[in-house]
Amino acid sequence: MSHDRRHFIKLGLASTAALAAGCVESPTGESASSTLPTTGGTRKGPIILSTWDHGLPANVRAWEVLERGGSVLDAVEQGVAVVESDFTNRSVGLGGLPDRDGHVTLDACIQDHDGRAGAVAFLQDIEHPINVARAVLERTPHVMLVGEGARRWALENGFPSKQVPMAPDVAARWAAWKKEEKYWPEPNVENHDTIGMVAMDAEGRFAGSCTTSGVAFKIHGRVGDSPIIGAGLFVDGDVGASCATGVGELVIRTAGTHTVVELMRQGRTPEEACQAAVQRIIRKHKDLGDMQVGFLAIRADGAFGGWALRKGFSYALRTIERTDLVKASNELG
Repeated sequence: MSHDRRHFIKLGLASTAALAAGCVESPTGESASSTLPTTGGTRKGPIILSTWDHGLPANVRAWEVLERGGSVLDAVEQGVAVVESDFTNRSVGLGGLPDRDGHVTLDACIQDHDGRAGAVAFLQDIEHPINVARAVLERTPHVMLVGEGARRWALENGFPSKQVPMAPDVAARWAAWKKEEKYWPEPNVENHDTIGMVAMDAEGRFAGSCTTSGVAFKIHGRVGDSPIIGAGLFVDGDVGASCATGVGELVIRTAGTHTVVELMRQGRTPEEACQAAVQRIIRKHKDLGDMQVGFLAIRADGAFGGWALRKGFSYALRTIERTDLVKASNELG
């Protein structure tokens, strides 16, 4: 057994022992609150959170990476890549719903414990935008590449082009939309959306990732929050990490995940910080219609939680002792 794997198991078992001793509070699988106390025992990782039902298989892969001794950055990259490769998914990857011109365009970002980040936006014909985002982080002095320039750079750096034919159900939905051309995001249509993932490893190091095909039938060229550091994802190893899902414009306007992390820095629990970010969105927008936004967060002491604008937001949780789909509390019902 490798040293990394022994360390992973040792810290995980120590966390379980602390739980049994009553040093930390065990959240239940369907509870509205999934935060751990800020005083008393300090909980160590690994902890993985990811958005929606498709976060479950993503968490499985991320956990396997950590068990093999991979870094937490490796884990969040490879975890969400599982969902990118699922061409039946209509909100992530090349199987996603197109923009109004019939093109699937992809956005993704990744950030490590020390705040280094890479992102791509408006990328076409690349299966794994999250891999390209990590390459931007590691191989360039930049944070974000977009559009045809991002695609050209990806091809030059060994990422293959891939075309996925439009599936019959996607073509039918696009054809139906074109009859009215009514642009309005639909909340929770298939109980999934963007996948965002935040994780803390056994040594307390953080990383996060986010990837999406964006809102259906958007204007060609639209970019949402998912590739924007501080909007769809923010990681500060001194404090914690947060990711977002839902209507990106609402998150961008409030620098949503940066807000969550800064509120945790001020002492709020992850759940309180996520709730406050949602409340800020409500205060700043007069008509939210049926729009949805959800936030997840992990704090450096191992506390974690989530909150949403409306009911229906669930997130996948993985720890040493738990593999759950957790329902997040919400503001508007």
